[in-house]
Amino acid sequence: MSEAKWYVVHTYSGYENKVKANIDKTIENRHLEDQILEVRVPLEEVTELRNGVEKAVQRKMFPGYVMIHMIMNDDTWYVVRNTRGVTGFVGPGSKPVPLDESEMENLGINKEDVIMDLAVGDVVTVLSGAWEGTVGAVQTINEQKKSLTINVELFGRETPVELGFSEVKKMD
Repeated sequence: MSEAKWYVVHTYSGYENKVKANIDKTIENRHLEDQILEVRVPLEEVTELRNGVEKAVQRKMFPGYVMIHMIMNDDTWYVVRNTRGVTGFVGPGSKPVPLDESEMENLGINKEDVIMDLAVGDVVTVLSGAWEGTVGAVQTINEQKKSLTINVELFGRETPVELGFSEVKKMD
């Protein structure tokens, strides 16, 4: 089996978070956690001036694109390519081309990049995605995948949701 690489997927504009949520759900349903490791919508913090007040906001670095850390094979290609909102992989023709090391450094994607000082039981706020603004206690932490699980209330019951370290912020 080949090693996981970062690929870029083109989406309909404004659908980035929806595509991320759909792929995350498909990974869970088809048990592809060991093949599709991470789905990211890169965000940057910018300061906007509104009504004379400076406010820090999260803005998409690459509108219309989602980054996926995955092992490319027929199954993973099919799952990603046939996700609603995805128009295709970035690359010539139908052949997805992974990002190389220099491109990943320029984009700030380094595995050592995300270091979390979180423990099970800590309370976090979700910064992006379908659960943006949700507050929850950390249930599990997966250092290898750089992810954690929190419980959110869905239809009146607690449901576990897996999130990347970059998607959450520890509450003070």
